[in-house]
Amino acid sequence: MALSLNGGGNSSSSRRRGGHSSLSEINVTPFVDVVLVLLIIFMLTAHVMEFGIEVDVPKTRYVRDTAQEMPQVIITRDGLLYLNSQETNINALKTSIRQRFGKAKGVYLRADKDAVFDVIAPVMAELSEGGYQVNVVTKPLDTADLPRK
Repeated sequence: MALSLNGGGNSSSSRRRGGHSSLSEINVTPFVDVVLVLLIIFMLTAHVMEFGIEVDVPKTRYVRDTAQEMPQVIITRDGLLYLNSQETNINALKTSIRQRFGKAKGVYLRADKDAVFDVIAPVMAELSEGGYQVNVVTKPLDTADLPRK
């Protein structure tokens, strides 16, 4: 493979005349390598970026939208209790909320629809006893789920 500079002229004769030219092309190979490595890293870690605990909450007809930042208490169908994705105990729930969230006035309670109410009721009582407003998280019904008249 041949590479010509200065219009294909003899490079040795141009150097003798004092007309030294440099190669002014940009080498894009390192750039392409870095982009491909970043693409591979993104493809491998994209599924990890989905975080949280999967809870199937019950559906209701009306759900009020809110944008308040409050702690989330999550109860799984197995009866495990989480405070914002960290497992906790019902006895340490009030102190954990005070330590991590300071003076939060309310709490979101997300309970799986298959969770036993015997687990949900003591958690609600404990939060109410701690002076927190308990907001139960539900999922709105789709229009396809509503009965037709």
